[in-house]
Amino acid sequence: MGIRGELFTTQVTLDNRSYFFNVKENRAGDVFLQIVESKKGEGADFDRHQIAIFAEDMQRVLKGLDDSLKFIEKDRKERAKAKAAKKAAKEAKFGKGSGEKIVIKRGKKNFLEEERQPDGIKRTGKVIHIASKRDADKPTDDGAN
Repeated sequence: MGIRGELFTTQVTLDNRSYFFNVKENRAGDVFLQIVESKKGEGADFDRHQIAIFAEDMQRVLKGLDDSLKFIEKDRKERAKAKAAKKAAKEAKFGKGSGEKIVIKRGKKNFLEEERQPDGIKRTGKVIHIASKRDADKPTDDGAN
């Protein structure tokens, strides 16, 4: 038996945190798994959180973990299918590359591949002017109409 009742330990290090899986034995001889998460806190401190799972409860905990992993995998696949279907529908509607294709030619008038709906934007050659949304009847703050 090692220090503090440790029988076995392994570590998983990620970018900003580490996980320790410690198999320990307490003074009564009970074997348990201690899972410790350690992450860098403010300054030089580390935040540590731990849980202990006793040997007699391990199978039920592992079943719960396995069920959770199966759900995550199933959900990931469903999301990927939905994303692919959404992308295919978008490509079917707008064509590959998506987005409305607009061709603007310079000159006295702007010509588009499709007729634009009135959107309140006045297009005049090189400069785009935004038309006012205010009612012509209402005076502005400076008193001008």
